[in-house]
Amino acid sequence: MVLKQIDRHRRIIGALIMREMLTRYGREGIGFMWLVAEPLMFCFGVLIMWSVIKPPYEHGVRLAPFLMTGYMSLLLLRHIVSHCLSAVQANAGLLYHRQISVLHIYLSRWLMEVAGATIAFFVVYAVLFGLGQVGLPHDVLLLYSGWFLMSLVALGIALIFAALALQYEIVERIVQVVMYLMIPASGAFVMASWIPDKYRDAYLHIPMPNAVEMVRAGVFGEFVSTYYHADYLLACAAVLIVIGLLMVSRAKKHLEIE
Repeated sequence: MVLKQIDRHRRIIGALIMREMLTRYGREGIGFMWLVAEPLMFCFGVLIMWSVIKPPYEHGVRLAPFLMTGYMSLLLLRHIVSHCLSAVQANAGLLYHRQISVLHIYLSRWLMEVAGATIAFFVVYAVLFGLGQVGLPHDVLLLYSGWFLMSLVALGIALIFAALALQYEIVERIVQVVMYLMIPASGAFVMASWIPDKYRDAYLHIPMPNAVEMVRAGVFGEFVSTYYHADYLLACAAVLIVIGLLMVSRAKKHLEIE
């Protein structure tokens, strides 16, 4: 019975993912190219500018892998939050089908964004590796553990914002601003080792830098100092997701199905 329920949910989420892929990227998948092109353009643009004004290393850290790990982690966070934000409103008509729930829609969006960002990360990494800008990761398991935990934190944040958006229309307009304001606290463009010792513990109470540091530890290995608390990060992700689910459950009554 349990296996049948799991299979039913799997098929529903799979169908929703296929529907969203066709809607967003088209049958040719040309729109998917931008998912890879955006981080590549950013990395190359900054690398070119940096090579003119600065050495290829900053604080003993090579620039290309530093930028790649930070920006791709930020991209994962941003895409999950932004695409989950109005997912239910955009697919409200599907809720006429009794088998489909609000949670199915959010999970399908989350899985799609994680898959898309992971593929983009792999392609960007492969291109930069081919150009000699990055080396092979020192710990693939640690890299993807940090990546996955970042996606869970992003899911929790996305559910909280999505629940608020179901109740207040203005939330959809201000979330992008909030996401930009979160960039300095995301850890994308700063290493925890650069933070003075007396402030580092407070800084690592923010979940996102822990995930980015894990990704960087997986790429750089022991040659670069990284600081993170994986157990704390997992706990934060769980708390955010539970809060988000409770808020979504309460906010569903504000959803108007036309």
